[in-house]
Amino acid sequence: MRLTVIVTTYNSPAWLEKVLWGYSAQDHGDFEIIVGDDGSTDETGALLTRMRAETGMDIRHVWQRDDGFRKCRILNKAILHARSEYLVFTDGDCIPRRDFLAEHVRHAAPGHFLSGSYCKLPMATSEAITRDDILAGRCFDIDWLRAHGLPRNRKNLKLAAPPSRAGLLNRLTTARCNFKGSNGSVWLADAMKVNGFDERMAWGGLDREFGVRLRNAGVKPRHVRYNAICVHLDHSRGYRDEAMVRANKQWRVDVARSGRIETDRGIRQLVDDGYEAAA
Repeated sequence: MRLTVIVTTYNSPAWLEKVLWGYSAQDHGDFEIIVGDDGSTDETGALLTRMRAETGMDIRHVWQRDDGFRKCRILNKAILHARSEYLVFTDGDCIPRRDFLAEHVRHAAPGHFLSGSYCKLPMATSEAITRDDILAGRCFDIDWLRAHGLPRNRKNLKLAAPPSRAGLLNRLTTARCNFKGSNGSVWLADAMKVNGFDERMAWGGLDREFGVRLRNAGVKPRHVRYNAICVHLDHSRGYRDEAMVRANKQWRVDVARSGRIETDRGIRQLVDDGYEAAA
């Protein structure tokens, strides 16, 4: 099964490089990567050119000019560039374990989207991870991470969960099965059915709103939080706006109550505005 992996980024080439080394070591090798870039400088483009040469991966760079936080728009552009029927969404600060894509493939099913999670790392641990740590898998070992600054936290126990128990833990978890842009997957046809991401939404729940409309369309969620594992590198969030978070939450609640399936500011409107995905 061929996948399109959509990785969003903005001016964080050091973290993006670590993420791409994670994809270079995947057990499931049939995939393309689309880097959805919300206005980074030329340093990111240079990194991608080098990583194509060093890894041999199929990496495409979809860039838009920096005009504030426009993640939903770059996500919709990336979707239009997809050349496979199944999309895996993640961020340029989430390093995947080597079985990450294989788990998304294993659990993909018609009429469903997948909801994963991540293990959030402190800055010291994030900086300590090297290319060799990623390729050898050390940065997913709970003991190695604790030795390099990861605090003890029950949220991190998913890293220690044996594969044989992942299914049971996914069924028992009390975590809500929302769509997560850092670790989620969906059929391209279903993403198009809801008209992609709502471009009016800024940071704070934009992925969950997309998931609400998928559910309204009859697409059911399924947990992969204990088996599709990635670690989240630390960074500042200067774009965080609590008022916007509250507004987005209210928007999402209204969408759920109304049963709305399509956004009226998504992929079709992007195309109507003149955007064309290059061949």
